[in-house]
Amino acid sequence: MEMRKIFSQEIDKLMQVNDKVCVVNADLAGAHDNFWIQDKYPERAFNIGVCEQNLASLAGGMAAYGMIPFIYSFASFTGRRMLDQIAVSICHPKLNVKLVGSDPGIAATILGATHSALDDIGALRSIANLVIFEAVDETQIRQALPQIVAYDGAVYIRLIRKDAEDVFGEDYKFDLFKADVLEEGTDVTIMATGIMVAEAVRAAAMLKEEGISAEVINVHTIKPVDKETVLASLKKTGCGVTCENHNILGGLHSAIADVVTEEYPVPLKAIGVHDRFSEVGPLDYLKKLFGLTAEDIAAAAKESMKQKR
Repeated sequence: MEMRKIFSQEIDKLMQVNDKVCVVNADLAGAHDNFWIQDKYPERAFNIGVCEQNLASLAGGMAAYGMIPFIYSFASFTGRRMLDQIAVSICHPKLNVKLVGSDPGIAATILGATHSALDDIGALRSIANLVIFEAVDETQIRQALPQIVAYDGAVYIRLIRKDAEDVFGEDYKFDLFKADVLEEGTDVTIMATGIMVAEAVRAAAMLKEEGISAEVINVHTIKPVDKETVLASLKKTGCGVTCENHNILGGLHSAIADVVTEEYPVPLKAIGVHDRFSEVGPLDYLKKLFGLTAEDIAAAAKESMKQKR
């Protein structure tokens, strides 16, 4: 099922049990499968039209009166167009607003430059009082949303709209502030987020065939990053690779590099978009264009291991 449909299903469940939860969008209910939410909860689901800055300011006002608003827009709008309002009207007063940015990075595919957000994490990560979370698959987002609602503070949810590859099984237990060790290894640590987690798992399988033991970590919360899990792995393997659907400046790589340079310097390679804008095309094409495939990750892991030696 598409992630936008799963998201709406889970929001519906939360709205049934918590009358503080509400949804506010900027004329994108169709794109995000929210029309039926507006019909079911007309007193708690609002469309304010194409004015995203007002969307953030309105949500801040609602949160100031005890509501828990989810504002849902494309990541390019949430991470850039609303930036001042998020900082001043939500994060500075420490208000309980949940921000959703859909189709981040190359997941925008054919939507063009206006909708391609390769910089949203970098922009939002520099704002205080904001947690940044990127969902991986259906299992994770279903477990994540109740914890995000329970958390008293602003959270940015980075979420693709369409189908996501399954990574987690029925035994998965989500913790908003704890990274997931998906594969244990001793030679290199591969740290990934969002759509890159499935690629990282495939890369580890490729490396295993060559006799290389790769530890795979899903870093779903990029701010605050789980230092304990990251450092424990890097101290064991001695080198690492970061994998993200984002500019390597300001995103997951920067967050991990902050930890590494301050606490345990080791070789660290970056898989991501290298400081350029995206292009229009299918997801598989864009992954190859920007070097975001399992093969690219495996090659970077071997380069990181060489530097370690």
